[in-house]
Amino acid sequence: MSHTPTESTGGGRRLGEPTPVELLDAGERMSREELRSHQLVQLRATLRHAYDHVELYRRKFDAAGVKPEDCRTLEDIARFPFTTKADLRDSYPFGMFAVPMAEVRRLHASSGTTGRPTVVGYTEHDLSLWADLVARCIRAAGGRSGHRVHIAYGYGLFTGGLGAHYGAERLGCTVIPASGGMTARQVQLIQDLRPEIIMVTPSYLLTLLDEFERQGIDPRGTSLRTGIFGAEPWTEEMRREIEQRMGIHAVDIYGLSEALGPGVAQECVETKDGLHLWEDHFLPEIVDPLTDRVLPDGTGGELILTSLTKEALPVIRYRTRDLTRLLPGTARPAFRRIEKITARCDDMIILRGVNVFPSQIEEIALRTPGVAPHFQLRLSRRGRLDHMTVRVEARPDTGPERRAAAAEEIVRSVKDGVGVTVEVEVVDPETLERSVGKIRRVVDLRER
Repeated sequence: MSHTPTESTGGGRRLGEPTPVELLDAGERMSREELRSHQLVQLRATLRHAYDHVELYRRKFDAAGVKPEDCRTLEDIARFPFTTKADLRDSYPFGMFAVPMAEVRRLHASSGTTGRPTVVGYTEHDLSLWADLVARCIRAAGGRSGHRVHIAYGYGLFTGGLGAHYGAERLGCTVIPASGGMTARQVQLIQDLRPEIIMVTPSYLLTLLDEFERQGIDPRGTSLRTGIFGAEPWTEEMRREIEQRMGIHAVDIYGLSEALGPGVAQECVETKDGLHLWEDHFLPEIVDPLTDRVLPDGTGGELILTSLTKEALPVIRYRTRDLTRLLPGTARPAFRRIEKITARCDDMIILRGVNVFPSQIEEIALRTPGVAPHFQLRLSRRGRLDHMTVRVEARPDTGPERRAAAAEEIVRSVKDGVGVTVEVEVVDPETLERSVGKIRRVVDLRER
């Protein structure tokens, strides 16, 4: 039997309603004034911890002419230097750890596809904090103790699977650790084990939807009520497709391994109006990515994060490269929101003088019949000119004529909407290479 996202779940509660006050934790109940006071105490302690125990931060602070005690207000954080992914790679593997290795209980690492991997570590305290924050995220998404959570993020060095896993257990949920891949088996598990919540990349959820339909199963008839989607940018158009095709709430979770992993910010199911950033543990700023100038709330720019409670790997003014803006809190009034992140500074492509973002191509693919929003942009050089080929996967039931029409439609839409001419290849489903459920969006062949 099909359902809508607001139907009752176990215990009589309706997904999409506000979280009862009695279920909020102490941090969520803070006033804005209490939060800012807490942030300043934690910020000063973190700056001291980083300066005393991480050589790179000591060098950076000294070169900038600042000391931890120079931070007297939250705004003083702008006097301190940025941290970049290159800093972590140059300190590989443990150079930025602020505790002895004997106190580190777990290591995670990025894939390292664009250079050395970044290695992050967690103390016992960090792991407990991480579980608490992911539990907070799942609860904000409508999850409750006793719900079954199907986790299709990859497990291993990638932070997604284990981060979601321990957070769901901390909330009191029953975890189904499906990991990624084996799509037909995933569909069977969802049918048989009847989870209420799925945590997965949005692009892999669309792959699951295609498999449901290939097997002749109506995806709106499953037990799922909420999907918590992260690990890659996704658009409002993709949210609408997921919600319409599966009859669930689709909400966003945000995190990055350098800051913690999933659990830095979460969209609340009752509003779905951007992600509340857990400011009792992270201090956000927005800066102009070109000038590094701090921008006022409401202005778009690059998200900068400073950790406030991490032990093993504190980060000071970490450049996330994610483009967003800070907005007032709604469902959690003390915590500001960040807009859904659909683009990154380093994703922007300049093609023959025109700025192109992968999210623009995704929006076009989503409204083009016959193709899925699984695509890859391949940059090459023909003579002296840059060239882009858009490779996009067909939906399973799309024949040759419809594929050709879809390719022509995408070429026309990109020319009209973005202002560049591209070549389009419509390829078979599941052709594009995936890593932990994500497709590498941009392949630059120009230097080769």
